[in-house]
Amino acid sequence: MKFVDEAFIDVAAGDGGAGCASFRHEKYKEFGGPDGGDGGRGGHVYALADSNLNTLVDFRYSRRHEARRGQHGMGSDRFGAAGDDVVLKMPVGTIISDAETGQVLHELLQPGEQIMIAKGGDGGFGNLRFKSSINRAPRQKTPGWPGDKKSLKLELKVLADVGLLGMPNAGKSTFIAAVSNARPKIADYPFTTLHPNLGVVRVGPEQSFVVADIPGLIEGASEGAGLGHQFLRHLQRTRLLLHVVDIAPFDEGVDPVAQARAIVAELKKYDKALYDKPRWLVLNKLDMVPAEERAARVKDFVKRLRWKGPVFEISALTREGCEPLVQSIYQHVRHAQQAEAPDAPVDPRFDR
Repeated sequence: MKFVDEAFIDVAAGDGGAGCASFRHEKYKEFGGPDGGDGGRGGHVYALADSNLNTLVDFRYSRRHEARRGQHGMGSDRFGAAGDDVVLKMPVGTIISDAETGQVLHELLQPGEQIMIAKGGDGGFGNLRFKSSINRAPRQKTPGWPGDKKSLKLELKVLADVGLLGMPNAGKSTFIAAVSNARPKIADYPFTTLHPNLGVVRVGPEQSFVVADIPGLIEGASEGAGLGHQFLRHLQRTRLLLHVVDIAPFDEGVDPVAQARAIVAELKKYDKALYDKPRWLVLNKLDMVPAEERAARVKDFVKRLRWKGPVFEISALTREGCEPLVQSIYQHVRHAQQAEAPDAPVDPRFDR
């Protein structure tokens, strides 16, 4: 399935039905009085967060979504039926904003969450509503109200606890395949990953976290080099970033330290908040380095990069060092979740 993380749609709620001006016509009822019913309301347009979806591709080719109008009122005290609602299923993590102003209207963050994005118009009043003691034969009626019409921008930001960051061919896809249930495409050429991949890492019974692998970032991405910054948005909801570095590049003329600095610079250009997120350094492909040279190469890399944060040495291919990294990630994510959770209310009878 094609991955699409941005789409523009037009939604139109249904107009309300018009009220009816009618009088009762029945044999032997000379003064039947007004009996015009109200019009029905127009259909609403809803957005529903569906955990079974992971792309906005359906909205790329179907841009116009309209709800039915309400039925007009009728005589004999008959009110019009309401128009059918329209429910648009969207992936969890979708941001709905006004396409013209850019204002964010809603965010779908919970599976099954349903919100109204366009309200149907109310139905008009029939002449039965205007009957009073001094107006026994009203002929007034009102038309239905128009429904909302909006142009919306849909933007998908995947919900993941951990995001993988690094140059193309740093081994991010190999790592996510080694520790999770994801099966991304893996090959020996740059930009094998063309869209984000999500993987669930099982640490133990009822213990897991979600990892997001995005296409590789290169120097000049802010000017559109490579795939640019278009997928960095998927890291904005993560609690931890793993900066994966190829410690043993195939080309001897490539400096891993310079590449790592370029990635950090591009990250800072894109979003300062994303740059300030907790970030760990993961030195990958240690299986390509002779055992007796590993310690010296890692020490030299960390010193030249002037890195002060956590450092993990792994080989995603052989899974060496992956288990301690996974355990550390889970502990960090669990503590972050506990810090974000609201405090449980204290029973005042025991609050001393």
